[in-house]
Amino acid sequence: MLKIRSTIARYRACAVPLAGSAAALAVAAGTLSGCGDAGATITRLTVGSPGPEPYTLVADTDKANVKERPRAGGTKDGDSPGLYGGTRRASTCDRRKLVAFLQANPDKARAWAGVQGIPVSDIPRYVSRLTPVLLRTDTLVTNHGYRDGKATSGPAVLQAGMGVLINGYGVPAVKCNCGNPLTRPEKKISTRNASYDGRSWPGFEKANVTRIRPRDSRKGTITTFVLVDPEGTMGFERPRATGGPEDGPPTGLPSTETEVPSSDSPSPSDSGLESPGTESPGTESPGLETPGTESPGTPGPETPDPQLSPASPGVTPQERGRGTGGMRPGDGPPSPISLPPSEEPAPAVT
Repeated sequence: MLKIRSTIARYRACAVPLAGSAAALAVAAGTLSGCGDAGATITRLTVGSPGPEPYTLVADTDKANVKERPRAGGTKDGDSPGLYGGTRRASTCDRRKLVAFLQANPDKARAWAGVQGIPVSDIPRYVSRLTPVLLRTDTLVTNHGYRDGKATSGPAVLQAGMGVLINGYGVPAVKCNCGNPLTRPEKKISTRNASYDGRSWPGFEKANVTRIRPRDSRKGTITTFVLVDPEGTMGFERPRATGGPEDGPPTGLPSTETEVPSSDSPSPSDSGLESPGTESPGTESPGLETPGTESPGTPGPETPDPQLSPASPGVTPQERGRGTGGMRPGDGPPSPISLPPSEEPAPAVT
């Protein structure tokens, strides 16, 4: 009897680690199968809402009821025609005021520059190369806030109609209504398997959340963006690093508005993970560009859009940028700001 019990005890002692190993293998298999990070929580941020931990507060940078891109979801290249929108010859995302605010708040400037991977002294040049646009799809990003002297980060989906500044590879870099820096989302996050918090909006669907992939760095930075007006009635070109005055004449809508190539369509089995593309890691720094007719170092004032809609219901006036320290279109910067051109490094592979 003692011998039998001893054998059973030895069997149980071996079975426990084996069971643990099996569980670990199951988890690893699930990860390798493309299920993504099912434990991620993505924060929804509506048009007009700065969201948690804003760097500052800015009113009237977004537009409600923007006509969304016909086919959303999956991964889109940053240079896709019609991916972004805007009001022709107008913009309310003021780059000079953002620079002025950061220069007046050195602690925030250090955290902001750290997220973008640049020295604080390079903020004016970096911001001068960004282009103001409106999102036309609910877009997944990593949103970086500011708390207790440090930058914070977390996955967020920005509602279509939100104003952002995009870099030379077509990737959102700044959220206009709060100044928060943005970076690409982690590849492991699955938009379909993740949970969501924050206020939702009509028409929100997990399957329609879009990731934006940088333009292939071997092609260099984008010189002109093809945008669509908020009502979805016309297209127009906006030279990179300009804010409206240099926009081209009205044109027909991009072909993506009426027909969607199969490569641009999300697969029915799309897990919400970032799809592989032709992005080249690259280490080269694309050369300087002369976008449109903008005079380097002295961007002209940007015209506020009179058609911008108020914030979504539930957003308090202070959240919309009317509190102390907020910036509003039309407010003059505290001092002249030089915005010289700069080279933009190729996007890093994440």
